[in-house]
Amino acid sequence: METEIAQPPKAHWRIYWFALVLCTGGALFGYDSGVIGGVLTFQTFQTSFSIPTTKKTHTSAIAVGIQQAGAFTGCFLIWPITNHYGRRVAMGLCSAIFSLGVILETIDSHSLSVFYLGRVICGLGVGGSATVIPIYMSEMSPKEIRGRLGSCYQLTYTVGILVSYWVDYGVKMMGEEMGARQWQVPVALQLVPGVLMGVGMLGVKESVRWLLAVGRGAEAWESLVWVRGGEGGGARMEFEDMKRGLEEEREITDGVSAWELVEGGNLKRMGIAGGLFLAQQSTGSTALAYFGPQFFELLVGAGDKTLLLTGIFGAIKVVACLIFVVFLSDRFGRRPLLGGGAAFMAICMIVTAVLVKTYPQPGDGTVTSSGIATVALIYLDIIAYNFSWGPLPWPCASEIFPTRIREPGVAFGVGSQWLFNFVWSFSTPYIQQSLGWGTFLLFGLLDVVIVGFTYFCLKETAGKSLEEINGLFDRVDLDAEHGWKDLNHDTASHVPVERHQDARIDAIPVSKHRTVHVESTARRS
Repeated sequence: METEIAQPPKAHWRIYWFALVLCTGGALFGYDSGVIGGVLTFQTFQTSFSIPTTKKTHTSAIAVGIQQAGAFTGCFLIWPITNHYGRRVAMGLCSAIFSLGVILETIDSHSLSVFYLGRVICGLGVGGSATVIPIYMSEMSPKEIRGRLGSCYQLTYTVGILVSYWVDYGVKMMGEEMGARQWQVPVALQLVPGVLMGVGMLGVKESVRWLLAVGRGAEAWESLVWVRGGEGGGARMEFEDMKRGLEEEREITDGVSAWELVEGGNLKRMGIAGGLFLAQQSTGSTALAYFGPQFFELLVGAGDKTLLLTGIFGAIKVVACLIFVVFLSDRFGRRPLLGGGAAFMAICMIVTAVLVKTYPQPGDGTVTSSGIATVALIYLDIIAYNFSWGPLPWPCASEIFPTRIREPGVAFGVGSQWLFNFVWSFSTPYIQQSLGWGTFLLFGLLDVVIVGFTYFCLKETAGKSLEEINGLFDRVDLDAEHGWKDLNHDTASHVPVERHQDARIDAIPVSKHRTVHVESTARRS
């Protein structure tokens, strides 16, 4: 067993500075996701772009959906850049692209085409940064705090959403006498995390593993010494481990073909990876995040209170995410949390639909007891989401693939996340307009389907080594008869959660310059 060697204090300061810079990317992503829903409801925005009442739904669908389409494209376009030019260059480019998009969005051009163009460009920056940041963070973080830093990214994402909701509420309360500035201020504030991320990249070093992968060993050592605060504390041993891991990784992934992705158990893995993110987006929680004010209008009627309720919704997301990170992330299996979360969300959504249908709002601004009850149910729904389908599909998708095909497999999963995000963000305004209260019923029924998907298709991966997980998928039958029980009871004994957590955090694709051999790393721990 390796001896834990204390690192010098300046190493901790540098690591947390590095994490802070990268987490601004999470805040960027979150703020961008949350701000648009409120802005679209402002009369000043509709006046600036001459949007008639009959076109509100169409405008909402395009304004949100087109950004997700840009993110879907950006997550793939960034790969050759980060592989050939490094993580810092890729992150700086994402910052510049995003900032350009924000400027185009903020200009009062009176042209929706210009605004939409800005949304697409912002999406390219968001998709690229959301792809590179987890890779960069996993490659530079010490294994002892890697999981904690990774969780911080998810937390800052929810904080970004929270801030955007309250900014929308604040400018709404300032009144329409602000004119176009009422919608320009919240949109322009996206520049804050966008610029901070780009400027912050100037003060950090390039990824050690990427530098090793491209043959720049001297620079790699310099980068490791910088982030670890000196040459002591086991830095040389860690450096040699990285080099060995890179060579082993190259041997294992040599000659990988696209055909391998659909052979035997790998096809099952691909289906599960795509299914995880389809399920995540189909719970209705992403739609709630984008169109919170519109959903709350269905529950309590029109008025400024919808933005207030959306702000509280964002605060609950942050608290729930924090509780998950601190208390739940590694204490329960994946399947119980995913299955239980989907079941609870199904109940919340279906009961909400019944109440909205049975006790419609009077339309005079009065908030009824049924309206209060439905708001409470939506808040409970988002808590369940942040305990389950919000954070867990990401580690699940990385854990199910063997090292040889992990890169294309996880890339497929990430791409499917953006694809389904686009599908739901674009279609939700039309669904709301057509179904009304039935929108909640639709999401509730989909949650029921997700419970079945979890029960019959997902395998428990928490607390297992990558070798054990591979054994699960090599079995011919699905072992559905075991239900919620551990499907790997007859394989090797479990490894400690700490070791498994290191493996799953490292299990992030870095394309052809993949630098971490997680199986061998787990064996050496």
